Amino acid sequence: MKKIILSIIITCAVSNLLISQAATTKKDALLLHNNGREREAIQVCEEELKENPRNIESYVVMCWALIGNKQYAEAEQRATEGLAISPYDLRLTESLGEAKYYLGKNNGAMEQFQKYVASASESSARLGSSYYFMGEIFIRQARYQHADIALSSAVKKQPLLDYWWVRLGYAREMAGNYLEALNAYEEALILNSSSIDASRGRERVSAKIK
Repeated sequence: MKKIILSIIITCAVSNLLISQAATTKKDALLLHNNGREREAIQVCEEELKENPRNIESYVVMCWALIGNKQYAEAEQRATEGLAISPYDLRLTESLGEAKYYLGKNNGAMEQFQKYVASASESSARLGSSYYFMGEIFIRQARYQHADIALSSAVKKQPLLDYWWVRLGYAREMAGNYLEALNAYEEALILNSSSIDASRGRERVSAKIK
């Protein structure tokens, strides 16, 4: 009798271990994505969605991995599918905006980014990048004053990215705000003294200010 009970206990312990290991494996998609192993992350998410087609976390990580792997059309499709299940998931909203941005769908991308910044908290991880993408869209549309506002918000959230300062300088330069453009280019050069774009931008606007 004791042997039977002991056998049952061992069997249960092994089963629990296997379940725990399986649960850990399901979390690997995010870890793979964070380590830049996008194809593997996508595969794990696909397997998870076969098991549970309404698993929003799998949709989220898959979209991040697809964007990281430059599979923008697939990311757009998956984000749309995920939002059909969870319409207010801001992570999917932002991912859909990015996918549309890289596909050149400016109006659709802007709509998603505006939704994101309107609802995201000030501590949201993608708030700065959403403002940045909005600024780039405004530049594409030659709406330079709007680009200035969006990119100013972007560098306020993440002030250590020299390229964002370069783009802010460019938006201001194109809007004819040369002194403000000079300030942005100089901020970029403080962060990265070897930035060719910032150096050339500073030269251009300095000549116009004189």
